[in-house]
Amino acid sequence: MPIYEYRCSACGFQNDYLQKVSDPVLTVCPECHKETFAKQLTAAGFQLKGSGWYATDFKGAGAKPAAKAEGEAKSDDGKSAAAPACGSGACPASS
Repeated sequence: MPIYEYRCSACGFQNDYLQKVSDPVLTVCPECHKETFAKQLTAAGFQLKGSGWYATDFKGAGAKPAAKAEGEAKSDDGKSAAAPACGSGACPASS
């Protein structure tokens, strides 16, 4: 259940309440009994850390590693060499 922060605009009373999402919003201040009690907008109280789905699927989604040009492969000496053609038996589909 989420914790909501409420504040009275008449007397300034402020408090946190543990409520279900389906619970009605509180409107009457428990301190001055006026209908000036309102829910405050606050930041979420959690952080996403670790190597879970967030880090692997969404974190840094705009920064993708540069892909090599199709049909090129690097040889052991660091020079670019043309990849063998599929017709020469290099493709798994032709085996």
